[in-house]
Amino acid sequence: MQLHFYFFIIFFILILNFLNTRRRSTSSTATKMATMVAGNLSLTPVTSRISCYSSIPGFFKPLSSISNSHFYRNFAAKIRASSVTAAVETKPGTDVSENEAKAKKQVLACPICYDTLIWNGDPVFSVDSTARSSLKCSTCKKAYGGNGTHLDLTVASGSKKYGEYMPASSELFRLPLVSFLYERGWRQAFSIWGGFPGPEKEFELMKDYLKPIIGGSIIDASCASGMFSRLFAKSGLFSLVVALDFSETMLKQCYDYIKQEENISKENLILVRADIARLPFTSSSVDAVHAGAALHCWPSPSAGVAEISRILRPGGVFVATTFIVDGPYSFIPFLSPIRQSIGQISGSRVYLSERELKDLCLTCGLVDYTCIRNRRFVMISARKPT
Repeated sequence: MQLHFYFFIIFFILILNFLNTRRRSTSSTATKMATMVAGNLSLTPVTSRISCYSSIPGFFKPLSSISNSHFYRNFAAKIRASSVTAAVETKPGTDVSENEAKAKKQVLACPICYDTLIWNGDPVFSVDSTARSSLKCSTCKKAYGGNGTHLDLTVASGSKKYGEYMPASSELFRLPLVSFLYERGWRQAFSIWGGFPGPEKEFELMKDYLKPIIGGSIIDASCASGMFSRLFAKSGLFSLVVALDFSETMLKQCYDYIKQEENISKENLILVRADIARLPFTSSSVDAVHAGAALHCWPSPSAGVAEISRILRPGGVFVATTFIVDGPYSFIPFLSPIRQSIGQISGSRVYLSERELKDLCLTCGLVDYTCIRNRRFVMISARKPT
């Protein structure tokens, strides 16, 4: 049932893209003139930006104007980066940025034994350099490498004959067509049927949760085409952003989007292919993990959240969004068995109550669970105990 809905969305989006292409071709001249005029105008006041989500009931207020300032973001990032690099010995004549890059590389680990990876590549930690690097586990000696767009840190990485296949809900997002359509109508449809506010508004909402780890590292788990990864990188609030997904085509699309944007720094931003149930990071090494519209697609949400709990530092934050089918739907007879049958076939999960998500976090060792609702949309947050 869920796969039929996905294919209906694909057909609907293809029609919309065709119509939008025709409309854009007739208005390109007007767009250029509007761009020239806009270039001479002053920036919109900051206060107008924070009103984008005030119309949604129950949503949190944004951070203070101090935390949004350029000085604060840079200062917080430097303070946080200094704590990361404290364990790295600084040798005479060694550039400080090189030491910071080495410290960040110690975050990555072998997905088999979780030991530190030995790097053989460009010391700069960026989108392009890491995709050209080669790595080897210090314990099991397994080699890993990049393919030009991302690092492949899955357990089956480098195998010539053996391949891993995921459930239908995961394999769907490995299709090139779905990856192409994801930001061209697919994700936008979540606002229509699920009440998702949209990437920019969702980022503003989660800033309150992420406030304690500003200046630290963040993983955008199941990043898809990288909508939130790019927002995280452009915000300047984090010392390291990792765009992580199992789909190679999604990561390729993410790489292309990053290359097209001019106002985004390519440093301290890397793309990693990994299994959410076997994350290639050392324990207690990451400050925050975000999973946008992903929990319902994971084959085993408990395995994924348990891994997230493992890699988070004490006090680290987990933020995720998904949808809940409750309210009038809870009166549907045999809804729980129907959900189980759908999950066994598609590999996806339908959540029927907020309590399920709270139990998921608590059983995986996270505390201080909280959530925001808007129709079916739910944003949850929990943290690792200090």
